[in-house]
This record gives sequence, C-alpha cells and structure tokens, in this order.
Amino acid sequence: MRFAALGIVLFVLSASAGHTQDSIPENIQIGLSTDQVAITSDFSGAELTIFGALDNADPLIARQGRYDVVVVLEGPPRSVTVRKKTRVAGMWINTEAMIFKNVPASYSMALTRPPQDITAPDDYRRLALGADNLHLQPLDADGEPRTIEEFTQALRERKEAQGLYSVRVGGVRFLSQNLFRASLRLAPNVAVGTHRARAYMFRNGVFLRETSAQLTIRKAGLEQRLYRFAHENSLLYGIVAVIIAIVTGWLGRLIFRKD
Repeated sequence: MRFAALGIVLFVLSASAGHTQDSIPENIQIGLSTDQVAITSDFSGAELTIFGALDNADPLIARQGRYDVVVVLEGPPRSVTVRKKTRVAGMWINTEAMIFKNVPASYSMALTRPPQDITAPDDYRRLALGADNLHLQPLDADGEPRTIEEFTQALRERKEAQGLYSVRVGGVRFLSQNLFRASLRLAPNVAVGTHRARAYMFRNGVFLRETSAQLTIRKAGLEQRLYRFAHENSLLYGIVAVIIAIVTGWLGRLIFRKD
C-alpha cells in the first residue's frame, strides 16, 4: 500500500511538473550585431545581421519547421510631401501635393518563407506588418478617398524605387531548432536617427509573440560636424552657404568666361 501511495504521489508530481512546463508560453528574443552604424561620405549601404532565439519552443513543432519568424527594421518617422506632375502647355509641372505625417523613413522586412506561407493576409493587416500594411496617414484626412489612395500608392512606390522599402524572402534562417539569423539591407540613403528592429514569432500560422531592439544610425567624420553645425547654427549655416554659392559662381565666371 505504501508503494502504491508513493507511486500515486510521484505520478501527480510528474503530471504537475509537465503541466507547468507546457503552460509556459513560447517567447522570442533578438540581438543586433551592432547597435550603431556610422555613415561617412563613401557609405554605399551595409548588411545588418540580427540574431535571435525561440524560448520554450516545442521540439516537435520546431523539427517539423512550423515556427516562422518575420523581422522588420523600421526607420524613424518623417513628414513626407508627395507631388503630382501634370503636363501643362507641353511642360511637366507640379499641380497637386499631399503631405503625409509619421511616415517610416525606411522599412525592411525579412521572412523565413514567402508571406502567404506564414500567415493569413488579415494577420498582416492587423499587425501592420509589411510596407503595404503601414498606416500612411495624410495631414488632411478629409480629402477624397480616391486621391488619398493614389498618393499613398505613389509614396510606397517611390520608397521602393529608392530601396528604402524592401522585402527579403528567406532572409531569416534557422541555425538550429531554436536559434535563427536575419539579414537586412541598409540602403545607401538610409535616414539618420533611431531605427527599431522588431521580430514576430508565428506557430502554424498563428501569431504568438513580438520583441524589439533599437539601432542608431548617425553621421561620422566631417559629415557629422557639418550636420551638427547646420542644426545648431541654422542661420549662420544658411549665410555661409549663400556666400559660398556666390563666391563659387563668381570664380566660375572668371575661369570660364570668353574674351
């Protein structure tokens, strides 16, 4: 009887321990290869590597490859003016304009698989995940919906053409069942400021967790000194720029004038 009672106690303890372990939710952690990127005059872009791990991942699901990770690097918000050119009297001139507020200066996304193989389109929209699902809000939200949609699409296409909005399918690779690595491309014209990296964890198409980290992009060398001087002494910087332009034009006229 004592052996039977001991067996029951051990069985209950084992079941409780298993239930406790199973009740711990999966989580995701990331770390950047560097938390600062310095931009100089010859900066031509760079590769950013983000390492991550899945905590408490189910070994069976991991072996079956049913965990997916989407990593996003979002640039600092900016106000952007989109202008529409129209042909008037044989010339292309700006006839319409729309200002958008809090537009991410850049948006790079890397995925383990094609988007449609990870989760449903409704989940991408709910999470505002992907450049097409960013909420780009015009300053004047009372405009005609068709016009707003036209300018919004033009803004996205312009960002993509500049290499600032990009998608890299297969940019996230699992190094083991729990560890992964994401590769994102920083465009040559990437914005200066604080960028935020986000990682989204999916299991069988269901969103589970999200985590984030920060990346600072700053100018270095002479560019940094000029950038700081221009922002701290804007009036003096403007006067100096005008004087340099006048002197340069005058010297150019002396050098290239025809006698």
